[in-house]
Formats: sequence, C-alpha cells, structure tokens
Amino acid sequence: MARHLDAHWSPEQISARLTRAFPDRLDMRVAPETIYQALYAAASGLRRDPAHALRTGRKRRKPHRRRDRRTPWLRDTMVSIRERPAEAIDRVAPGHWEGDLVMGRSNRTAIGTLVERSSRYLVLLNLSDGHGCDHVRDALIAEAGCLPANLARSLAWDQGIEMRHHFEFTRSTGMPVFFCDLASPWQRGSNENTNGLLRQYFPKGTELRFDNSQILAQVAAEMNSRPRKILGWDTPAERFAMLLKSSP
Repeated sequence: MARHLDAHWSPEQISARLTRAFPDRLDMRVAPETIYQALYAAASGLRRDPAHALRTGRKRRKPHRRRDRRTPWLRDTMVSIRERPAEAIDRVAPGHWEGDLVMGRSNRTAIGTLVERSSRYLVLLNLSDGHGCDHVRDALIAEAGCLPANLARSLAWDQGIEMRHHFEFTRSTGMPVFFCDLASPWQRGSNENTNGLLRQYFPKGTELRFDNSQILAQVAAEMNSRPRKILGWDTPAERFAMLLKSSP
C-alpha cells in the first residue's frame, strides 16, 4: 500500500486493485475510507502526512475557478467541436485525442498534454524551446507520427493562439482538429481533469523547461500506471497497450 501511495495512487484505486489481485482473500481487502482514516489518524502505522500522500495535496476540496476567456484567434478557420464524429463523442472508437497546454511560471514556459479519450492514456510534450504556434505544431506532428492510423483520428483543443497552424498539422498527419467553445473546458473533460492532476508534479509557478524529456516521460508513465474506476480498474497503459496490439 505504501508503494502505491508513493506512486500517487488514490485510496479508491488501491482498494479496487487489491480486490482484483486477491479475489478470494477477504483479509486482503480494504475500503477506501479505511485508507483515508489511516492517513489522517495520528497513530497510523503509515505515518504519512495526508497532504503529501494524497494527490490533491490539500485537506479540503477546492472549487474550480472559471478559466479566463481567450481571444477567438481562430474564429474564421476553426471547425467546431460540435462537428466532431459521434464515435469520438461516445468514445466508441479509439484514436480521438484531447489536448492543451499546462503553463509554467508567468506563462513563459509550458508543456503540452494529450489524452486519448477511450483509454485516458496521457502523452506529455516537451516544449522547452517555446510554446508558440510553430513549436506546438511541430511537437504535435512528431507525436502523431508515432501513432498507427487508427489511433490518430482527431484532436480536440481550445481556442488558443498556439493552434494557429492547425491546418498545417492536419495536412501533415491527416488528423482534423476540432475546437471547443470559449471558456468550455468540460468539452475536453478528460484532458482538463488530467491537467489538474499534473499540478501535483508541476505546481503553478514551476519553470517547465527540461533539458530532455525523461522527467516528462516518467511523470506520464506514473499517471498511466494508475488504475481508473472508469476503465473497470484497468490502467490507461493497459488499455492503450491493447489498442496498439489490435492496430493493423
């Protein structure tokens, strides 16, 4: 259990995977609430500070603040997310992604985040050379080029100026880009949720510049190895591996 807490698994994830690993042993099962109580109890054998052991890093839930509206730079060229295929909306077919930037200190640095909708698999893009439209386009093209065709069907993004060259990305990869409405992060909810979880690794004010992509790869691997309730307690890595295996 301590190893999984160190890997930032939630109590619910730990509980579910214990049940899967030991289906016939009641003594190996523990309720999520029991884990929470153990973390907060002073006499707990875990002896861990809840603020460090739990992913949120806080003791109370914090309401989400409304994101600032962005200037609609792409109004005349963008395709609305409302025109995205039904298979992407229903998560029936794999290969539909959601993307965004996570900003660093004073918005001077950033990393790119991509989440595959059906598996919730995360990819992090190193944008240490800059997060302007040229850099974002090139990073997205490089990543999409590593994917089989059936796992590179479409991309959803918000209306940030970093996607000014979205036509060039689509022309190079064959992946259409669908843009969310202004101030509507729920339209790419998987990505928005993932970006919130990433703040445990990269708090606001962090300088997001890396000499190489090893740190980002390690963070993505750790997040992809967490079991997810919505995936029947599979991990995103397990689901994405199955998708790769079944790719032609």
